[in-house]
Amino acid sequence: MDIIEAIRTRRTIGKVTDQVPDKELIKTILEAGTWAPNHYRTEPWNFIVLSGQGRDILGRIYGEIAVEELTDPTEKEIEIAKEKGMKKARRAPVIIVMVMEPSDQEKVVWVEEIAACACAAQNMMLAAHSLGLGSIWRTGQPTYTQKMKEAFRVSEKGQIMGFLYIGYPAAKPKSSRRKSISEKTQWWDGK
Repeated sequence: MDIIEAIRTRRTIGKVTDQVPDKELIKTILEAGTWAPNHYRTEPWNFIVLSGQGRDILGRIYGEIAVEELTDPTEKEIEIAKEKGMKKARRAPVIIVMVMEPSDQEKVVWVEEIAACACAAQNMMLAAHSLGLGSIWRTGQPTYTQKMKEAFRVSEKGQIMGFLYIGYPAAKPKSSRRKSISEKTQWWDGK
């Protein structure tokens, strides 16, 4: 697949089948992430691949966070919150936890490490698309909690960047449009 075609046709795919992609495909996706641009070659990304029962740690943490947000919950409400957490973690057969661990080099800027990881995520989603897989980059408030960081052994300086849910698309993605570059671009040529 041509890179421009991949960029134009890649879509967020939230609904995937239960079929587990081959481990070699996931390795190809991970490898694509490692080729993202990054200042000073810090390679701040780390990946944790969850599949099968490995997804349950994410589901458990989602559930615990949801329970903490309840006010004076009943046992039934607690049970429902925990079930919803597990359901969130089982929306795809493979989930890649994207972790940013910043370099200790003095000249490295923290936000640039974040940007590098975002580039890695885009590379990975494009790779998944080129391999016939669907992906969605999920974040949200639970992603950035201390509880989530502890669950995935992220350092105090590190950050969970999100979760890439990956699987075979359950349906054809909807087409999408973008605004014209003329609406989003200024040309400053000194005249």
